[in-house]
Amino acid sequence: MAAARQIAGPCQAWPEDGAFVREVLDRIGDKWTMLTISTLGAGSLRYSDLQASIPGISQRMLTQTLKHLERDGLITRTAYAEVPPRVEYALTDLGRSRTDAVLAMADWAVAHHSEIAGNRAASERTGVGRAKASTTAD
Repeated sequence: MAAARQIAGPCQAWPEDGAFVREVLDRIGDKWTMLTISTLGAGSLRYSDLQASIPGISQRMLTQTLKHLERDGLITRTAYAEVPPRVEYALTDLGRSRTDAVLAMADWAVAHHSEIAGNRAASERTGVGRAKASTTAD
């Protein structure tokens, strides 16, 4: 008779809410979401300033990210009746509650950048899970 499988990890704590937790983690763990939240941590920004502050983000991706963050209540969008129109984005209290975690993850990435880059280079030379074969000539 097979032994009972032992379930480990944080998902066992919320089996009923597991799908929702994964969905939220997918959203808030996304690179563009993390960069948008951390950028807005300094204060409200206009769309163009926000885009200029996040290198590599396309207009489409920024628009999509902002819509999702607004839907989830992490940011507010304020449109001013001016010519030309002005729109500013700012973190809500809920969004601000994420900034410490987001910045901690960014700090971790910076602190371990060279180690990860070295591991990637080694992996390209040897392949994942394989030790580099010694090629000595006799």
